[in-house]
Amino acid sequence: QVTTDFLANQRSGTKAQKNRSAVSGGGAKPRPQKGSGRARAGTTRSPIWRKGGVTFAAQPKTYNKKINKKMYKGTMNCIFNELLKRKRLHLLDDLVFAEKKTKLGKEYLNKLKINNLLFITTFENKNAFFALRNIKNVSIIDHSEINPYILMKHDNVGIDKNVLDHIKKATIL
Repeated sequence: QVTTDFLANQRSGTKAQKNRSAVSGGGAKPRPQKGSGRARAGTTRSPIWRKGGVTFAAQPKTYNKKINKKMYKGTMNCIFNELLKRKRLHLLDDLVFAEKKTKLGKEYLNKLKINNLLFITTFENKNAFFALRNIKNVSIIDHSEINPYILMKHDNVGIDKNVLDHIKKATIL
């Protein structure tokens, strides 16, 4: 449920049309009220006129759903516990790279012997971001960007030891 709500909150819902008040122009009365023999008209932007607004115009829709804090934290705890139980949660103490080279990142993954891995670290670890970002089935995110969807999307999760305290504060009730 939390994952579904999280994905729904990512939707933009930007479809819109212009109603008679949103169409530009139409300020002056197009012709006198009486004497012309034609129908009364107050504006040229009425829906029955050419260049007029749409009668029941679509407006941007909001898909946001509220996620309770306790429910969100409980979900995160549940996901981390499940990862730990299935031995898919890895604590990494050597996630430091000398250069911003993808070659170094691939060597590190070969050393770990793990595919489809999510790395959780800090933005200060720039070399790790650049070394791992271009590898297939590997994602690297800052500890502040953790969400249930990305945790469940990857088979394995590797957490930098420096970030462990931040994650504990965010997930424990």
